[in-house]
Amino acid sequence: MKNFVVKTIANAGALGVAVWVLDKITLTGDSTGKKIGTLIVVALLFGLVNFLVKPLVQVLTFPLFILTLGLITLVVNALMLLLTSWLADKFDLSFHVEGFWTAVLGGLIISIVSWALHIVLPDED
Repeated sequence: MKNFVVKTIANAGALGVAVWVLDKITLTGDSTGKKIGTLIVVALLFGLVNFLVKPLVQVLTFPLFILTLGLITLVVNALMLLLTSWLADKFDLSFHVEGFWTAVLGGLIISIVSWALHIVLPDED
C-alpha cells in the first residue's frame, strides 16, 4: 500500500512539473488545494491508464519498438497522456492536454521526473 501511495505522489509531482513547464497542458481550479486534489485524481487516472492500457499498446507496437529502436515509446507515452486528458474531461476534471506534440513533450517530462522521483522516494511495500 505504501508503494502505491508513493507512486501516486510521484506521478502527481511529475504531472505538476509538466503543467508548470508546458503552457498547453492546463490545470485550472479556484484554489491551490483544489488544484492539488485534481492533480492527485489525475495521477490516479494516469496510473490506471498506464496499468491497464499501456501493456496492451506496447504488445501491439512491439514490431515498431524494434524498428524504431525504442523511440515509439515516446508516442505510446503521449497517447497515454492524451487518453488521461480525455478521461479527465469525461470525469469533469480540470486537466487538459492540447495536441499531440504537447503530449509527446509532456510524456517525456513526466517520464524523466517520475524516474528521478522514484530514485529519491522509498520503494518498499
